Amino acid sequence: MRKLFFSESACKETKLHSAPHSWLPLERGKLSKFSGHAAGGSSVESLMKMPEPAVLPHFKPADYVDILAQIHEELESCPPDEKSCLYLLQFQVFRGLGEAKLSRRSLQSAWEKASTIHEKLIFGAWLKYEKKGEEAISDLLSSCGKCSQEFRLLDFVSQVSSIGSYDMSYDDESDEFRGSAVVHFRIRDDMIACDRRKLAALSTPLYAMLNGGFRESYLEVIDMSRNGISPIGMRAISKFSLSGRLPYLSADAILEMLDFANKFCCKGLKDACERKLASFVSSRQDAIDFMECALELGCSILAASCLQVLLNELPECLNDEQVVRIFSSANKLQRLTMVGNASFSLYCLLSEASMSTNPASDVTVSFLEKMVESASDSRQKQLALHQLACTKFQRKDYAEAERLFNAAFSAGHHYSVAGLARLASLRGNKHFALKLLDSVMSSRWPLGWMYQERALYLDGDSKLENLNKATELDPTLTYPYMFRAASLMKRQSVEAALMEINRILGFKLVLECLELRFCCYLALEDYRAALCDVQAILTLAPEYRMIGGRVAAKQLRMLVLENVEQWTAADCWMQLYDRWSSVDDIGSLSVIYQMLESDTAKGVLYFRQSLLLLRLNCPEAAMRSLQLAREHAASNHERLVYEGWILYDTGHCEEGLQKAEASIAIQRSFEAFFLKAYALADSSLDPSTSATVVSLLEDALRCPSDRLRKGQALNNLGSVYVDCGKLDLAAECYINALKIGHTRAHQGLARVHFLRNNRTSAYDEMTKLIEKARNNASAYEKRSEYCDRELTKADLQMVTKLDPLRVYPYRYRAAVLMDNHKEKEAIAELTKAIAFKADLNLLHLRAAFHEHIGDISSALRDCRAALSVDPNHQEMLELHHRVNSQEP
Repeated sequence: MRKLFFSESACKETKLHSAPHSWLPLERGKLSKFSGHAAGGSSVESLMKMPEPAVLPHFKPADYVDILAQIHEELESCPPDEKSCLYLLQFQVFRGLGEAKLSRRSLQSAWEKASTIHEKLIFGAWLKYEKKGEEAISDLLSSCGKCSQEFRLLDFVSQVSSIGSYDMSYDDESDEFRGSAVVHFRIRDDMIACDRRKLAALSTPLYAMLNGGFRESYLEVIDMSRNGISPIGMRAISKFSLSGRLPYLSADAILEMLDFANKFCCKGLKDACERKLASFVSSRQDAIDFMECALELGCSILAASCLQVLLNELPECLNDEQVVRIFSSANKLQRLTMVGNASFSLYCLLSEASMSTNPASDVTVSFLEKMVESASDSRQKQLALHQLACTKFQRKDYAEAERLFNAAFSAGHHYSVAGLARLASLRGNKHFALKLLDSVMSSRWPLGWMYQERALYLDGDSKLENLNKATELDPTLTYPYMFRAASLMKRQSVEAALMEINRILGFKLVLECLELRFCCYLALEDYRAALCDVQAILTLAPEYRMIGGRVAAKQLRMLVLENVEQWTAADCWMQLYDRWSSVDDIGSLSVIYQMLESDTAKGVLYFRQSLLLLRLNCPEAAMRSLQLAREHAASNHERLVYEGWILYDTGHCEEGLQKAEASIAIQRSFEAFFLKAYALADSSLDPSTSATVVSLLEDALRCPSDRLRKGQALNNLGSVYVDCGKLDLAAECYINALKIGHTRAHQGLARVHFLRNNRTSAYDEMTKLIEKARNNASAYEKRSEYCDRELTKADLQMVTKLDPLRVYPYRYRAAVLMDNHKEKEAIAELTKAIAFKADLNLLHLRAAFHEHIGDISSALRDCRAALSVDPNHQEMLELHHRVNSQEP
């Protein structure tokens, strides 16, 4: 379920009774076709292919904390026109760490801090590209009377100051002109009369021609038939010279005038023409046609207008050869016209879009080569060279890949050594590959990816030792788990292989790991479990292909389906209740997938699916399910509820509240009241709001719904009562929720026991949750609050084993060590987690530890890195100010 700040109050971290008091502050909010595939059968084993982990085309500095600190320090002192490039670099660091939310926030900052119109349109297009599929939100916001800035094209023509109609002063009445006041231009059979003085004022060349030493200065008729201007165009130029305004003309006529302005250096006329042409650019073909002219004539405003239209269609426009040619063939001067000084940012975006479609294509190579050309500092060069090297490696252009990996490595990108090691291994020189990696590992504190890479060139026990070390240093790496599981399968230990792959699936949902577990279940002939995993895969990626991309997951599902007993609709609902109650999220996803094939109430099911996907930390898939719920809503009031959730989940809380109220106005329903309670609680800081939230939840409970949602509402209501100090009412809510199978209510009831000073009952209540829940790392963490220090340490060790991404156990252990005056060990405990997770609280605590032992430079570095993670964190800002004042 989505986490409400009021509904999950039972989950909020409070100060542990046994916690080290000086370092842990108070916190809040926290198959017949498969017959014969017996266990260990070689036929199933043949399905399991273990490719080497890819050399990722990401910026992966050896010490990301140091780079983030540098970026933050530079942002504090750099000129405004350099900020967007620094935020782009910060985006790349977070992208390399796999921190999607943080990387998107950095991109948003780059857009907000853009100092030029070119940067504004590039980062605006990039944000839109990153949020592909969310365009419907703009329409939803419009229905609430609000505009979404992120999806709007910039009206940048009006934002760029005009040069003006006249950039000369030759229309001064004191100037003496040799010829008559009127000059006629002959264009074939037409004669166009012009004011000699006004026309001469358009530019120095025209002034020289009409009042200089040229014979045209004395002529009353000048032949312009060979200058590429039509009579219509010349008349328009004459009118412009008199009024400073362009008449309404076709694009072709204005193009003639633009060419004239370029030949005769009429800056004001050229500016007016390209502004007018910019207003004609409304389609991709318009942009293509006008871009060629803009680049040839150096028209930056027109080029920017064309660029915005093209970038607005990413990545689809990269399938157009004409578009690709524009970006691939642009020389340095043309790039300056098209995008000013933002070439690196442009080609960074284009490369990102092209790599997502085909990382080894000619198009990707051409964009990355431009990106290398545009790189202006060492860090930009590291990224560009490494990404181009990865593409060359995929294309099997090994000589060029080696040159580029070497260049990136020499520029300071340590991760590029992985590419050099792969190339050495391909040449049959594993010894040199190991030597390369050993040289990097000996020069600094080794990281998990280094041991993973080293393991690729070893065999037997040495290989497993390195993979185990890789997991110890970075438990988020997928390959070590998969390799160990596959190895166990080959040794006929299918159950052990399942245990290994379940280790990572317990905290990180990875499609390849689900596929590997699917193969394990086939080996055990547990087709029901295999079906569960393949249906979960299809929920996350409907077009996913398995077995090295050779077979569509949908085909394998159909084969497995033949070997399981078919469930009725009633069976499916019972299975969903059972899995939801046992907190088996993957199992619940699978049941919903099966129900969607036949159940007519698809809107409700897609909504349930979105709740599970959020709980599994799959926000993009969750949003896709919410959009499908909206499309399949059975009524208008139901559709409004789903629209409210879409708005809420994208940060538009007040608009979500409006949708809930609109739905209630049509029909009182459980989901509408629930959404309104949710949105109201989150949008108001007024303590009196809790009474309204209680009333709304009570209204929801009086409306028809199923046990799954009733249990959630009761749990939320109990949490509000706890926060209001009404413990008896809270306990009643939790008990009623448990009666209808809402297992998580054990957590709320445990909190009630604890607040009544009955720690033993609280501990027992959490033990019941641990026994029932399939995924129970959070339950162990919560139970640790209700026991003595030794049991607390044991529970938190179990938390780290089940979910190494949960940061509180590291902080607790570090705080205990610090209280025992083991400063180095305390810092090492935090450093272990910081190595693979950019977490504000970990960095904050380590900064405090560094300050405590007098290591001010390290404390300052951690403060700056933490402020990159959350620039507005008040306690971190205060610590940074204090530490900064101590720096010598």
